Amino acid sequence: MPRRVKIRQIKSAIGRGVKQKKTIRALGIRRMHQEVVLNDTPQVRGMITKVLHLLHVEELDE
Repeated sequence: MPRRVKIRQIKSAIGRGVKQKKTIRALGIRRMHQEVVLNDTPQVRGMITKVLHLLHVEELDE
């Protein structure tokens, strides 16, 4: 089974650049404190890296 990561937005994207807002949206996050579980792929890791200052990331052991 592929590895998974749980991502939660902990800081607002208000006042951030358009690219950061679109990256948050591409991760599937629509509102503050929403959690999403995604497969741990290089593409997802790259998006997380770009907006890490807005997120809390937790690796899941399944």
